[in-house]
Amino acid sequence: MADSLKRLNTNRPGNFYVDTTCINCDTCRQLAQDSFEEVGEYSAVVHQPAGDRETLQAYRALLACPTGSIGTEQSDQSLLKSAKADFPLLVEDDVYYCGFNSEKSFGANSFLVQHADGNWLIDSPRYLKPLVDAFERRGGLAYIFLTHEDDVADAARYAQRFGAKRIIHRADAHAMPDAEEILEGLELCLFEKEFRIIPVPGHTAGSLCLLYRDRFLFTGDHLWWDPETQRLESPRQLVWNAEALHDSIQKLTHYPFEWVLAGHGGRTHLAPQHMRKALLDLVERCESRRD
Repeated sequence: MADSLKRLNTNRPGNFYVDTTCINCDTCRQLAQDSFEEVGEYSAVVHQPAGDRETLQAYRALLACPTGSIGTEQSDQSLLKSAKADFPLLVEDDVYYCGFNSEKSFGANSFLVQHADGNWLIDSPRYLKPLVDAFERRGGLAYIFLTHEDDVADAARYAQRFGAKRIIHRADAHAMPDAEEILEGLELCLFEKEFRIIPVPGHTAGSLCLLYRDRFLFTGDHLWWDPETQRLESPRQLVWNAEALHDSIQKLTHYPFEWVLAGHGGRTHLAPQHMRKALLDLVERCESRRD
């Protein structure tokens, strides 16, 4: 729970604030970009929410914050309750953002795919009753797809609760050694008709992307959308192997997709031809960095 005595002086005066426990994970900036921005080494409230829409977004950010670093001087319990009920938050079609990001994964995003042949959880949020109940109402979880070793969080608890099969690559399996499905090698894996699992080593040796219906690409920390530069970006620090990372980004040019749903960084939707252009631009920038 946020502490008003630790309120950062970079916050605008008003009801909402960020305190000094912030880890600058960018969760709040994704959910309420009108109100939160990065200021120095932390996020801060740069615009106090005005009206129900902005206030509801700010409460979503408060709930999703992995460290409980967002607080209010006075709480609107009705809007807070509405914000909690919004999670999992619809992205498009049968894809949802879970919210309630976990500090164990440095605030990484997790997603739900509601599917007739069994629901998929992509990476793990905090294990909380509101999400457990929400997953239960939607038919439980059949699979838990883990993009890489950093973002497993509470996957084991969700797997035990729902009897779900956890999927991870062998190279990162030390993070979830009792996973039910451990993948090997670098080849594409077709899984349950509409799901393609694409090994993308680079950030970690066992990084994976999940492509759903050739539209939604769940990327973990492999690549993301930067709302400031308006382009796809990839990690430059904490990289297991830069050459492998470049090759893995280039590998994605062989697949069509419209959505990038990342563990960290912004998520975006582009027409397929524009997404391909953005990906080729990233490949070119990566190649120039190697020269």
